[in-house]
Amino acid sequence: MFTINPEAGLDKKATQLKMIEKLESLKGKIEGMESLQAGINQNGSPDAYDVCLITEHLSWKDLQNYQDHPLHMAVSGYIGTIKKTRAVADFEF
Repeated sequence: MFTINPEAGLDKKATQLKMIEKLESLKGKIEGMESLQAGINQNGSPDAYDVCLITEHLSWKDLQNYQDHPLHMAVSGYIGTIKKTRAVADFEF
């Protein structure tokens, strides 16, 4: 989950849409990633994040492959320039 840095001077809605577009561009391009869902927060709480990303991987090794993949690194690099905060949870089900 990500919050957009208000000090970046970006239009929040346009930035959310661009983040979603970049995240969704990874679909089907990284081996071992079973699914990817990205969405814009609809909760008006001041504690809420702006964008949420959920990915599913076949194994912990495939998750690591996703995290290290050049396509993911490029999207992550972009998000790093505009995010204020990031929250992560990796779990097995």
